[in-house]
Formats: sequence, C-alpha cells, structure tokens
Amino acid sequence: MLGETFAVCRLDAETEFPTWAAQSGFYSVTRTADEVSVVCPEQRVPEDVKCERGWRAFKLEGPLDFSLVGVLAGMLAPLAGAGVPVFVLSTHDTDYVLVREEMLDLAAAALRGGGYEIV
Repeated sequence: MLGETFAVCRLDAETEFPTWAAQSGFYSVTRTADEVSVVCPEQRVPEDVKCERGWRAFKLEGPLDFSLVGVLAGMLAPLAGAGVPVFVLSTHDTDYVLVREEMLDLAAAALRGGGYEIV
C-alpha cells in the first residue's frame, strides 16, 4: 500500500499539462478527447481544481507479464464482494487500485480474506 493520500481530478480536454501534479513521486495524467484525468497526492492539487480527495492506493507487486489473465479481476473480486468502490491505474509493469480512505480498513480486510498480503 502506498503511504500517501491521493486526489482523482478531472480537467477539461484542452487543459495544458498540469505541472502541479508532476511535482511528486507518484502521479498519473491521462488525456483523452473528452478530458484530462489526474491522480496525484492531494496536497499537490490547487483548490480550484475539480477533484475527489481522500483516496489510498494498493499496489499489485510487479512487473506483471502482459500474457497474464485475470490478475486485476482477481484482486477486484473481493473488493466488489465487500462493496468497496475502486479507481484503477495501470502502468507498463503493474496495477494500482485506489479506494476511498474511509473504506481502507474494509478493503484491506477483504483483500486479506481473498488471500492477498497487504504490506
């Protein structure tokens, strides 16, 4: 589990690259034709940015081979069973599952019950 508390932000599609997000060790910026999504430590987000604060992140230990099937689905199943909403980020090597901070203990218990080790 990552130690920081994150924000999930939505910016307009034509927004310039959010340099404020890149001032941390962990961030993700995804641009589509419809929006720019940003995940970064919540203290980096300017007050006027539309976001949801209070997310914590679990990291699947990687690297994960692209030929593997069902790894993420396996981790999400116990969370879904416990009623824990998630926001997922994937990188080349691994996946990160973000849960609301107020559901962190429930999520950790569900993952442990599903056979996952939480570090």
